[in-house]
Amino acid sequence: MFDAAETVIRVRGLVNRFAGQVVHDGLEMEVGAREIFGIVGGSGTGKSVLLRTILGLHPPTAGRVELYGREVGAMSRAERSDVVQRFGVTFQNGALIGSLTVAENVQLPLREYRRLARAALDEQSRLCLAMAGLPPDAAGKYPSQLSGGMTKRAALARALALEPELLFLDEPTAGLDPISAAAFDELLLYLHSQLDLTVVMITHDLDTLFRTCGRVGVILDGKMASGTLDRIVENPHPWIQAYFHGPRARASRGGRNG
Repeated sequence: MFDAAETVIRVRGLVNRFAGQVVHDGLEMEVGAREIFGIVGGSGTGKSVLLRTILGLHPPTAGRVELYGREVGAMSRAERSDVVQRFGVTFQNGALIGSLTVAENVQLPLREYRRLARAALDEQSRLCLAMAGLPPDAAGKYPSQLSGGMTKRAALARALALEPELLFLDEPTAGLDPISAAAFDELLLYLHSQLDLTVVMITHDLDTLFRTCGRVGVILDGKMASGTLDRIVENPHPWIQAYFHGPRARASRGGRNG
């Protein structure tokens, strides 16, 4: 459950406009420590734009974003460096660098923010790959040699490199077969419980949503409706009704406690 006293992310009055098109219009969002918060919405509702705004990669037209009580847009370089080291991010396509091995990709944030000897870099990357469920021989492979599921896990390993408290996942199971997607969900739940992670996840995967998320934020008409899944599915908004009460949603909900 959300605990306002332990707020990790706070978004207030967020507005994002592009060439006169309003994507977010006064969006509000809060995420509490150690919860898994899912973000859903139709195409063009600005899910990835919201993520980029929270990360400080896109300056909003108006509004305020806070991470750990600090306003993202007003951070000094030192504050920004401190906050960046507290979170990890995976993007939808993995965003691995093709000319680097998997181990070298995982080591990128360590090389930027930690002064570690080569042996320590290798050891930390091996640990992160193991946590992400990859075999030891994956370290020396290149991204082009990985399956879709392995690519997702390699990106997750890199996101875990700095031992973050907060994890952002952009469509982590997109493109995966149902078995691989379910395995990723179970891995996420395990890491969440073992590492006390706070997780913010954009997903359109209903199985993932019902299997992993404690609360959900739905972007509707430029704003966000948020709450537990049990409350969200009762929202009368037509998009929510269509999304959460169709045949696929009923099947996902039916297996939620299975």
